[in-house]
Amino acid sequence: METFRKTVTVNTSKEGEMIDITGELREAIAASKMSNGLACMFVPHSTAALITIEYEPGLQGDIKKALDRIIPKDTEYGHHLMWGDGNGHSHVRSSFLGASLTVPFHEGEADLGTWQQVVLVELDVRRRDRKVVIQLIGE
Repeated sequence: METFRKTVTVNTSKEGEMIDITGELREAIAASKMSNGLACMFVPHSTAALITIEYEPGLQGDIKKALDRIIPKDTEYGHHLMWGDGNGHSHVRSSFLGASLTVPFHEGEADLGTWQQVVLVELDVRRRDRKVVIQLIGE
């Protein structure tokens, strides 16, 4: 078994932005020179998330509306009361969506579905520079 690690930086511009990072995963797999294994992707931030979706504007809007219904911005959050930074909802949304994904790869290709992309979701109330760690294990 071998391992390979790559860290990429993703610059976001606003809350709710979704950025397709499938290419970064594919580049890491190619650079690793491994054929088969698992790729773990992790965003070490408490107000960002990683998801898989069909990366198209309609679904992106649907996800934003669903998050607004399930975890609204205008609710009182203890985090906001403690820190006054207005992003309590961002932390809760991140914890529900998750900070990591595991994607198997075979014969040098990520085992993603035809309409499935890996997407970073910016959940904070302002632009950020996000790191994404891609750790591969395989052969």
